[in-house]
Amino acid sequence: MPFTCSDCGKGFPHSSQLKVHRRVHTGERPFTCPDCGKRFTQSSHLQRHQQVHTGERPFTCSVCGKGFTQLCNLHAHQSVHTGERPFTCSDCEKGFSRSSHLLAHQSVHTEEKPFICSDCGKGFTRSSHLKVHQQVHTGERPFTCSECEKGFSRSSDLLAHQSVHTGEMPFICSDCGKGFPRSFQLKLHQRIHTGERPFTCSECGKGFTQSSTLVVHYRVHTGERPFTCSKCGKGFTHSSNLVAHYRVHTGEKV
Repeated sequence: MPFTCSDCGKGFPHSSQLKVHRRVHTGERPFTCPDCGKRFTQSSHLQRHQQVHTGERPFTCSVCGKGFTQLCNLHAHQSVHTGERPFTCSDCEKGFSRSSHLLAHQSVHTEEKPFICSDCGKGFTRSSHLKVHQQVHTGERPFTCSECEKGFSRSSDLLAHQSVHTGEMPFICSDCGKGFPRSFQLKLHQRIHTGERPFTCSECGKGFTQSSTLVVHYRVHTGERPFTCSKCGKGFTHSSNLVAHYRVHTGEKV
């Protein structure tokens, strides 16, 4: 690789690719959305983002009619219908529909969290997760529901929320008939029926249905309060508690 990053040593075959990569280190985001002001490192990322505002979803699932902004997302979605999970973890044999999901999962075994929040020090397995997390500190919620104007930090959260207005619940629990807007929500719900609690606290042995809930629970033992209010310095164990606390300063009502 003739073009090497002086910060991290990563190599690239073309100088243009190195130029784009350098923005990871410099923080440069030269492409700005005229609708919401969100900034991007590449023009292609801006073009994809603008579909959030236009509502354009050119790639449609032939089975359920759901639309997607990117072809790769459509391909990944189709595994919901086929059950295909071609990317398998070599440590626990868990299958994934996307290679990126497998890479993120493998941090469960390696405990590697290379993306660190400069505000609270919390680590993340993926840069996209860090970007979403940082909105806890900035208060940014760029994805707005056209029906009720409620804001969300992730487009996926907005899509799930919109089922409140449309009533669409395509993923149905075979045990109780309860419907969910997303497949992973159904999977988590089914643990109520199976009693499965695969994530166990090493300190007290308490089991949890989600890894994220276990991470929050550990703070009971460590005393960690990673989410800090920029106004008064008060610390919280969970980001949602910080968001709710901010209303004390802003006067915003739920």
